[in-house]
Amino acid sequence: MIKIRHADARGYFDHGWLQTHHTFSFADYYDPDYTSFRALRVMNEDRVRPGHGFNEHGHKDMEIVTYVLEGALEHRDSLGNGEVLRPGEFQRMSAGRGIRHSEFNPSKTESVHLYQIWLLPERPGLEPSYEQKAFDAAERENRFRIVASPTARDGSLRIHQDAEIFLATLADGAEVSQAIPRGRHAWLQVLRGSVGINGEELQIGDGAAISDVEELSIRTAEPSEVMLFDLA
Repeated sequence: MIKIRHADARGYFDHGWLQTHHTFSFADYYDPDYTSFRALRVMNEDRVRPGHGFNEHGHKDMEIVTYVLEGALEHRDSLGNGEVLRPGEFQRMSAGRGIRHSEFNPSKTESVHLYQIWLLPERPGLEPSYEQKAFDAAERENRFRIVASPTARDGSLRIHQDAEIFLATLADGAEVSQAIPRGRHAWLQVLRGSVGINGEELQIGDGAAISDVEELSIRTAEPSEVMLFDLA
């Protein structure tokens, strides 16, 4: 079964300095049909104006993954980390028993376009931690590159949940497939372009909840980028 979450049905707010789309219920947006999918709790697509950002605030018991598509995002946290996240780079922050952080667009001229993703952790009260990593673009051309996993396999970020995250950059006319183990579920998010999956058409910003499907076949008619979640 494939259930599409169309981009234009997501929650949307324009705060002036921030334009944000919420795939799942978040903050002042609530949709009883989309509160989460398996361990996937938040899928926010954000655009932050130059010189603005999220002031210091706290989180607990959440695995937070951030991916920048355009621009740059400056991160600071109560563990003493201070990094700038750029296109193609991933950040993983395990909030655990408590962490405070800020995210800021350091540019004076360019907006930053990013996805922020939250997953429920395997258990509460974990040690807070932070990790950032760049992945070679060639490793995800017309194939899936694992970027996060519970074992940090193949150089991926470590997330504290029975879930894996993959990224693929697909050329016009590309076809790729991904097996989904029996009893597992998947979520596909279209970051750029448009794709067909098992006969269903998805546009930019669309997501798809996937269950009881043994293999996902993806084809493109334009250059595209997708993120795939393998979930228990």
